[in-house]
Amino acid sequence: MTVMETTGTGTDTCAGTPRQNRRPDGDDQYTISEVVAFTGLTAHTLRWYERIGLMPHVDRSHTGQRRYTNRDLDWLDLVGKLRLTGMPVADMVRYAELVREGDHTYGERFELLQTTREDVLARIDELRGTLAVLDRKISFYADAGRALASERSR
Repeated sequence: MTVMETTGTGTDTCAGTPRQNRRPDGDDQYTISEVVAFTGLTAHTLRWYERIGLMPHVDRSHTGQRRYTNRDLDWLDLVGKLRLTGMPVADMVRYAELVREGDHTYGERFELLQTTREDVLARIDELRGTLAVLDRKISFYADAGRALASERSR
């Protein structure tokens, strides 16, 4: 059973981009190596996510091999986006726990995501300032290069 399936309602969807080459729901039994190919994560990372509670309840085949579903791939897509925000792993694990606990945790999930959003916006502002410095330097060197070329051609 996946993180999303443990909520019972399925109302908290992962807004992942649909991926090509996925199997239809019901026939979506992916091995760990197939998930590695889909996500770019390593098998070690997938097993670690499972160990720390970020990816619990991965189904197993009768031989004990992990079997992932489309919902698991969607969840991993969301986790990847949360990683890109710089959200600490502990907060991602907490978010996963809240999802499993059910709809009554919407408020806490909202707060966690809102805080992360504010952090991302602050980083974007920082990066815009850094980009402005780079643009000024690039412009300076472009102008200096043109001036040098102009002097040489005289």
